Amino acid sequence: MLSLDAKIEVLASGFNWSEGPVWRDGGIVFSDVPENTVFGWKEGDTSAKVVLKPSGSLKGDAQGSNGLQVDAQGNLILCQHGERRIARLEKDGSFTSLADKYEGKRFNSPNDLVITKSGTIFFTDPPYGLKKGEAPELPQHGVYSVTPAGKVTLVIADLRFPNGIALSPDQKTLYIAVSDPKDTRIMAYDLQDDGTSNNGRVFFNAQPLKSPQRKGGCDGMKVDTHGNIWTSGPGGILIISKDGKHLGSILTGQATANCAFGGPDRSTLYITADMFLLRVKTLATGL
Repeated sequence: MLSLDAKIEVLASGFNWSEGPVWRDGGIVFSDVPENTVFGWKEGDTSAKVVLKPSGSLKGDAQGSNGLQVDAQGNLILCQHGERRIARLEKDGSFTSLADKYEGKRFNSPNDLVITKSGTIFFTDPPYGLKKGEAPELPQHGVYSVTPAGKVTLVIADLRFPNGIALSPDQKTLYIAVSDPKDTRIMAYDLQDDGTSNNGRVFFNAQPLKSPQRKGGCDGMKVDTHGNIWTSGPGGILIISKDGKHLGSILTGQATANCAFGGPDRSTLYITADMFLLRVKTLATGL
């Protein structure tokens, strides 16, 4: 998965909480959630540059964007905490809301997302991004889907703190990272042709890996072409086989939120870890 001489590089630092990296236009873009900003970094840059501000709270009175993805047309799709929605960034800098309510009630604070080949977006909706004192309108920490036509469906309703989300290479398995501090784990679900899920099961239990030296829980994750899951977890990034076996860890020394494959051959892993943007060369190829 990694060469023996692989080294973690610090590309940029000084962020409040870096999250949601995605490869776009020859560089990595990522959220600084509390700073309501999307930053970008490209090879040759000496520091990250502001790409978008505000990113998730248009009034600037709440948390910014979190998870980011790029759709088939190259548009940036954002989980906007403050606006409590999934939105698309348009070329003129405006936002188009793709999903902001379920059955007439506002989402909690969409956290992370993944896009299928058909354009359907699956996303998690824990309450982390709610403003202090703001009550949720929905009773569940849901996992939802929204189709290109705008139909919103509640896919999973019984998780506490669903967070990162990813798809297997054949897009028949949906992975959900649960960041419950008392029970952090990755769940797997079989996806049906109609977009519903069943056969929910614990794919990997990360709770035993936690220690005073290895803090953090399962959060953002990505999948490589062989079906291995690269997920944030206790101590940094965990590499989990498609069979649910722990193959190894990339120890960052920081609370680690998320990761993304990038570079010309999609073999470089970019990592958002607390105040840092990191990268490490891998022997894998990301989806």
